Amino acid sequence: MDGDFRTAFVREPAGLRQHPALVLNADYRPLSYYPLSLWPWQEAVKAAWLDRVDIVAEYDAVVRSPSTEIRIPSVVVLKDYVRPQKRVAFTRFNLFLRDEFSCQYCGAKGDLTFDHVVPRARGGVTSWENVVAACAKCNLRKGSRSLREAGMHLRKPPRQPGAEELRNMGRKFPPNHLHESWIDFLYWDAELQA
Repeated sequence: MDGDFRTAFVREPAGLRQHPALVLNADYRPLSYYPLSLWPWQEAVKAAWLDRVDIVAEYDAVVRSPSTEIRIPSVVVLKDYVRPQKRVAFTRFNLFLRDEFSCQYCGAKGDLTFDHVVPRARGGVTSWENVVAACAKCNLRKGSRSLREAGMHLRKPPRQPGAEELRNMGRKFPPNHLHESWIDFLYWDAELQA
C-alpha cells in the first residue's frame, strides 16, 4: 500500500471531510460572510482543546483518540474578540463582490473581468473609483474608449466600499452548503415568521 495514500486516509477519513465548523467572533457574528468563516473540523477540535474557543453546536459525528472521544464542533465562538478590518483591500474578489458579481454595463452575471472606466491608455488609474466588473463582451465593446465614445453607461458609479458594507454584501451570496446549526448565527437580523 502506498504510504501517501495511507497517510491521507488516516488524516482525512471520508466521513469527516464534510464537517466544517462555522467560526464566530466573540460577539457571535461570523468573522466573514463571503467567504463564510469556516474551519476544517481538525482546526475546530484543536482550538477547543487549547481553550481558544467555546463550542456552541456539534455534529453527531465523533473523533476518537486512545483516551478521548470528542463530538465534532459545528459552531465555535472565539474567546477573544477579533476587531474587523476597517480598510477594504483592493482585490479582484472584493471588486466583484462590491459589484455583486455582475457586469456594471449590461448586468450580465458570470465570466467577469474588470474594466478601467477611464482607460489606462488615457491616464486612468487602477483604483476603486476607476475599475468596475465587466463581462467580456462589454469590456471588448468599450475597449480603450471613454464611456461617451463607446455609447455606454454604468449601472452605478464605482467607489470604495466600506468594510461593513462589503461584509453585508457578502451575506447576499450564501455558500452552497449551510448546516442547520449555522442558520441562527448567519441570519440573526432576518425577519422572523409570525
